[in-house]
Amino acid sequence: MLRVVNFAHGTMYMLGAFATYYGAQELHLPFYAALIVAPVVVGAFGILLETTLLRRLYGLDPLYNLLLTFALTLVIEDLMRILAGPLGSPYSAPDALSGIVNLGFTLYPLYKLFVIIVALLVCAGTWWIVERSPVGARIRAATENPVLVRALGIDTRRLVTLTFGCGVALAALAGVLAAPTTNVQPSMGDSIIIYTFAIVVIGGLGSVLGSIVAGFALGVLQALGSVFYAPISTTLIFIVMVIVIVLRPAGLFGRAEGSR
Repeated sequence: MLRVVNFAHGTMYMLGAFATYYGAQELHLPFYAALIVAPVVVGAFGILLETTLLRRLYGLDPLYNLLLTFALTLVIEDLMRILAGPLGSPYSAPDALSGIVNLGFTLYPLYKLFVIIVALLVCAGTWWIVERSPVGARIRAATENPVLVRALGIDTRRLVTLTFGCGVALAALAGVLAAPTTNVQPSMGDSIIIYTFAIVVIGGLGSVLGSIVAGFALGVLQALGSVFYAPISTTLIFIVMVIVIVLRPAGLFGRAEGSR
């Protein structure tokens, strides 16, 4: 929404997982509480970064934002390696979500089913807020025509800050959900950031619905690729990205700048 190329998004995902892990280790924070606490804490950290660093680069070439967030990624990851070590630590899912469930046509891990349901609810809620609520209308207006919105007496700076913080909080929530399925380690965000950019490019920059549809579709495509021909499963995403860029540079649900 903000047209900011945030290379640190994967790092915020990693910080969400670490907030969950250390919350449990040091504060005995339950997993269900971490679903709320970790995104709030990491989102506040994101707001701090936006107000002190990113805000100074608005209006400049997006390359500056990319370089800054890339540098932040390197710094934060190295700090976490110093604090937590490079190998990471396991985090167990709550007992109530362990085991498997019979879906009729297959057996499926209960925790992964929980993750799918939460992801669908969060995606639907995010889409509704951005596309259907008065707050979303202000956010879209503030990002597309900030001068006019300021003339109407709306504090666009605060809107941009809160939007960035909410985006960071969503990345942290993904980290919380991922913590029980992988080792919580400083480099865990590196494996998703490239896929994230591919999803945004395919879905269309600025389109929440496009990112949701592209994310789920590419996840299914990669899973099918793993079943039928594993060596190409990862490459499939980037093949689709190249095809979309050639045929529709603005993305499947995006709009060209001139059409705004």
